[in-house]
Amino acid sequence: MIVILNRDVKGTGKAGDVVKVSDGYARNMLLPKGYAKEATEGNIRSLEKQKAIAAEKKAEEKARAEAQAEKIAGLSVLIKTKAGDGGRIFGSITSKDIAEALQAQHGIEIDKKKIQLDAPIKQTGELEVGLKLYYEVNARLKVIVEAE
Repeated sequence: MIVILNRDVKGTGKAGDVVKVSDGYARNMLLPKGYAKEATEGNIRSLEKQKAIAAEKKAEEKARAEAQAEKIAGLSVLIKTKAGDGGRIFGSITSKDIAEALQAQHGIEIDKKKIQLDAPIKQTGELEVGLKLYYEVNARLKVIVEAE
């Protein structure tokens, strides 16, 4: 029997796959538990439509992320904080601080989880921070940390 999987089934396939399984396995396990549905012409057309919509949505999100990366590419963010002798900061600058500064100074809202910091910034100066906006879409942001 040929079925369309509704969810991932270990040893059988991933959600959305059209697979051939034994009749007993389909009738006794996959269909009653809702793990799969029969691969009729209507169901296959419906699946193709869903895949096309999902692909279109992914392309739209990637285009949005690329546009945002172009906006961010030449920008710099200035963060003023208290610092001691030798440029040592009291506390640290985190990805949340950078996201808030980017929002306040340039009006670009970005999730703090997309900012890639190896460790919190603890020194005044200038450095570049990587941003992972989407799968295969990255940007660099210049962060300037000054003492108040």
